Amino acid sequence: MKKEIFQEIDIPEGVEANLQEGTLTVKGPEGENKKKINIRNITFEIKDKKIRIGDKKATKKDKKRINTITAHIKNMIKGVQEKFVYTLKVVFSHFPITIEVSGDKTIVKNFLGEKVPRKCDIPKGAEVKIDKDTITITSTDKEIAGQAAANLERVTKIKSKDRRIFQDGIYIINKAGREM
Repeated sequence: MKKEIFQEIDIPEGVEANLQEGTLTVKGPEGENKKKINIRNITFEIKDKKIRIGDKKATKKDKKRINTITAHIKNMIKGVQEKFVYTLKVVFSHFPITIEVSGDKTIVKNFLGEKVPRKCDIPKGAEVKIDKDTITITSTDKEIAGQAAANLERVTKIKSKDRRIFQDGIYIINKAGREM
């Protein structure tokens, strides 16, 4: 059954939104976010500091897409107002781990006494700061910050040992303002 579904998003003071050829650009005091949005069969309007997304004859799939696009736009607006911050903790009990950032790569040395360092990529747009045993990742894009944190957590995944005993690694302790 088709229904009329519309979502409205308020654009706060100091934030500017622009849509050109399916790419939404949001500019704010902290930076800029760009995202390609599939607006096929969906009405997308920017008027009077409001973004209106919807359809007069929306199906279930269209409703899901409208709600997903709305959530992405809200995250983009929130990110240009205040950056997303992910906090990770470096935990070791057997071998001291050292972490270095060089360009767009992070190098984890002496993880479980391994001679070969483990490396992971940091997506463009993410800033990584290391302070002793705490790693802080900041970005205006929530997806980029989350992917950088996930890459760091994944690079220290233990496969051949019992995780209950060997609890060494890098773990996310704070996700964009939420304690884990």
